[in-house]
Amino acid sequence: MNTDKILPVNREHLLLMQVLCWLAPGINILKVGVKSAIEIVNTHPERVWWLSLIAVFVLVSFLLMFRGFVSRYTNRILSFPERKKSLFAFFDLKGYCIIIFMMCLGISLKFIPGIPVDFFACFYLGLGTALTVSGIRFFVSWCKAMAVRR
Repeated sequence: MNTDKILPVNREHLLLMQVLCWLAPGINILKVGVKSAIEIVNTHPERVWWLSLIAVFVLVSFLLMFRGFVSRYTNRILSFPERKKSLFAFFDLKGYCIIIFMMCLGISLKFIPGIPVDFFACFYLGLGTALTVSGIRFFVSWCKAMAVRR
C-alpha cells in the first residue's frame, strides 16, 4: 500500500510539522518548569544555585541528544525523492516509537506521588528548553529549504 497518498504534502511542510512537534511540547514543558522554578525561588531561595546547575546539565544532555535528531530528520525529509509525501512521514517508525515512549514517560511522571517540585523545576526547565531550541533549529532548516525552493 502506498502511504504517500494519505494527506500528501510537500517536503518543506514536513519540516514545518517537525517545528510544531518540537516547539509545542517544548513550550508547554518549559512553562511547567518555569512555574516550578518560581515556586522554589519563592519558598527555598537557597536551592536555586544547585537546581540551576542540574537544569543546565539536563539541558546540555538533551541538546546533545536532540542535535542528532534534528540533523537526521532534516536530512531524511529533504532527501525524499518524491516531491510530496504523506503528512505522517515526518517521523520514521523509530521516531514515532521514541516520541510515544517519551510522551508516556512524561505523562506518567505527573501522576507519580511524591516527586518533588525541585525535580520538575530542574528536569522540565532543561527538557523544555532543549525541545524549544530543537524546534527553532527545525524552523531554521525549514527557512533554508524554502529559500532553496525559490
